[in-house]
Amino acid sequence: MTTPPLTPEDPSGSPSRPPSTPPDAALPLLPEARQGSLFWVLGGALKTMRPHQWMKNTFVLAPVFFAKDIFQPQLLFTALSAFLAFCLLAGAVYTMNDLVDVESDRRHPVKRLRPIPSGRVPEGMARGLAVGLVLLSLGGGLALNPWFALVALLYFLQNVAYSFRLKNVAYLDVSLISAGFVLRVVAGGMATGIKVSNYLLVCTALLALFLGFGKRRHELALATRKSLKDYTERGLNWALGVTSVATVATYLAYTLDPRTRQFFHNDWLWPSTGFTILGMARFLQIVTGRPKAESPTQEMLRDVPFILILLSWVLWVMVTIYQIRPAVQP
Repeated sequence: MTTPPLTPEDPSGSPSRPPSTPPDAALPLLPEARQGSLFWVLGGALKTMRPHQWMKNTFVLAPVFFAKDIFQPQLLFTALSAFLAFCLLAGAVYTMNDLVDVESDRRHPVKRLRPIPSGRVPEGMARGLAVGLVLLSLGGGLALNPWFALVALLYFLQNVAYSFRLKNVAYLDVSLISAGFVLRVVAGGMATGIKVSNYLLVCTALLALFLGFGKRRHELALATRKSLKDYTERGLNWALGVTSVATVATYLAYTLDPRTRQFFHNDWLWPSTGFTILGMARFLQIVTGRPKAESPTQEMLRDVPFILILLSWVLWVMVTIYQIRPAVQP
């Protein structure tokens, strides 16, 4: 009698992915090492840090991008260093969150496959990893800029409060997620010495609220989070509607503001609002149309139409802000 292969994260099974693995589970970043080996465990530790989620930390780069300084080598290096510090801190937060949720994750149809709930990464090792990442990121942040390190510390403490208690409070949980994105932007400004626009802060907060409410709307089908009992589909639909309209309106107001047009010496930033609307509409399609996905915010980064919309927005804004033009031949 043969034993059917188990999942890659199961410490007693084969490292190969079985046909029964949910198709929307995250693919490994590196080839799977031999099960039980040191590289297999380290690969699980890296997966626990969620490198595929670090794209959220690009908000740290927003101040230098919108200040037209993205091609200034020193400022770009400083901004990238701040980005790296937040990636390490985010890895600590994700590891800590998995430790807090380990029992509930083991009952989740998809999250049970994560390295800590499945036993691939021992809980003791995960605790040491979290502590080490916090010390490394905050120490590096302090060397970069003390004010940046202070904002990074606030971000970490907010996530500690979120992970241990506040994530179970409906609407406050999404508000804290939004605050985390705002802190990323503020940290980017602190690291580079760039004054952050109020428009950028408000747009960031509203967009993060929209994405957070979308994620909660998607999670209602699985009902795995305690705070979901205080959410309703109708309430979340209203929240999504209000935050989507507010986000688009604020962004459009920013592009049409005379100070914005004067700073960029260009009147053509406002059409990029169209890509913003398309991107938000596509996200809503993912929320309602892919109920089996682990996370709509993760799913959208694998969605080809959404990626094309995002790249189109980036290209339009780059051309508009940085006045990129083809070289003229003499």
